[in-house]
Amino acid sequence: MAAAAATSTAFGSRILPSAARATSALSLTSRSFSSSPSSSSSLKCLRSSPLVSHLFLNQRRSSVCLSARGFSAASTPKGSASDPEQLKSAREDIKELLNTTFCHPILAGSHVESNPTLHDLMRINYGLDHLTYPSWVRLGWHDAGTYNKNIEEWPQRGGANGSLRFEVELKHGANAGLVNALKLLQPIKEKYSGLTYADLFQLASATAVEEAGGPKIPMKYGRVDVSGPEQCPEEGRLPAAGPPSPADHLREVFYRMGLNDKEIVALSGAHTLGRSRPERSGWGKPETKYTKDGPGAPGGQSWTVKWLKFDNSYFKDIKERKDEDLLVLPTDAVLFDDPSFRVYAEKYADDQEAFFKDYAEAHAKLSNLGAKFDPPEGIVIDDGSSKPAPEKFVAAKYSTGKRELSEAMKQKIRAEYEAIGGSPDKPLQSNYFLNIMIVIAVLAFLTSLVGN
Repeated sequence: MAAAAATSTAFGSRILPSAARATSALSLTSRSFSSSPSSSSSLKCLRSSPLVSHLFLNQRRSSVCLSARGFSAASTPKGSASDPEQLKSAREDIKELLNTTFCHPILAGSHVESNPTLHDLMRINYGLDHLTYPSWVRLGWHDAGTYNKNIEEWPQRGGANGSLRFEVELKHGANAGLVNALKLLQPIKEKYSGLTYADLFQLASATAVEEAGGPKIPMKYGRVDVSGPEQCPEEGRLPAAGPPSPADHLREVFYRMGLNDKEIVALSGAHTLGRSRPERSGWGKPETKYTKDGPGAPGGQSWTVKWLKFDNSYFKDIKERKDEDLLVLPTDAVLFDDPSFRVYAEKYADDQEAFFKDYAEAHAKLSNLGAKFDPPEGIVIDDGSSKPAPEKFVAAKYSTGKRELSEAMKQKIRAEYEAIGGSPDKPLQSNYFLNIMIVIAVLAFLTSLVGN
């Protein structure tokens, strides 16, 4: 907890370095690179990467204000939602940042520790010791996970509204360490001023899962940001790691969000990514054979052997509990101890495809909790075009009493027709039983008329 407090203190005074400091550090790095061909190659990559150039060389444009009010939201007009094209571009920058570090893949054998000067620059200025896959998944979850289904008003109900950028919420115990994830995302937010924090957090979270090998998540965007720290939820809405009754605690927290047992277990599977550091959370070992050499800053205890790969190994390892170097929290163990949870945990341990399917649905649902969307139906960016999500058909909206149907109504009818197999060139197959019943009914009606 002392480490967390120190982090918060440093966080309050400096989020990103000044332009002068960044320039000075880069100048020093340039001199150290000149001594070897491989170093020159790395520097060339640093200069040529559009994202890295923005992160390191355009600091004046991405200066950050964080005092009592947290990250500056001046670039996003109050109440506005995200721009679709900027969402697409931001996603590509997120992918680049996830998968490259000065042209060295984060998951490859060549780590930045091989050049201390470059490593120091990354660690001090941008927190790249704290790898981004698990951090960004956690960031999106913790912004959305404050939702309370029993509160109707926005933003009092909590949820995915960008409130996690404010210092008052970042100081919540459950959010310890998330400053590093925010520091990495802030230059992207400054680059794309038409992007809300609420969308950025969820975009980074879903993209991190997908880039780590996980399922494609059916996301939508258009979330509106809260405007000030006074709109942050109170502390205590997020789950704890070691409650007295783990099953009851998980249900209390997740049922409050409107989630069920299957979704609780599926979402728990995201612990396949990342590690726990005892100096922050009070849980886990200082280091294990899986974390002592990084990547990133060494140390911590992971739930899985390959803790930067998204798969179903979390459930397999929790079920077996044979490796003392793998973390098992009380809220992990209960997934196989509780009869209802165990049904899904056993299923996911045996069937990764089933886990991926249920996880993708649960993650998408979680990311929408409590959010206010503009437009109300949200924005989809995964189908090759930036367009609103399909509007749910409501017949009353088109019942005008006019003989001529509106174009919108015609399109709705056509879509419904095509959805069940019909098309202008392919008539629907006849239902012979129904046709016979109609004929019999018509004959009976005519017979009764003749009889009368």
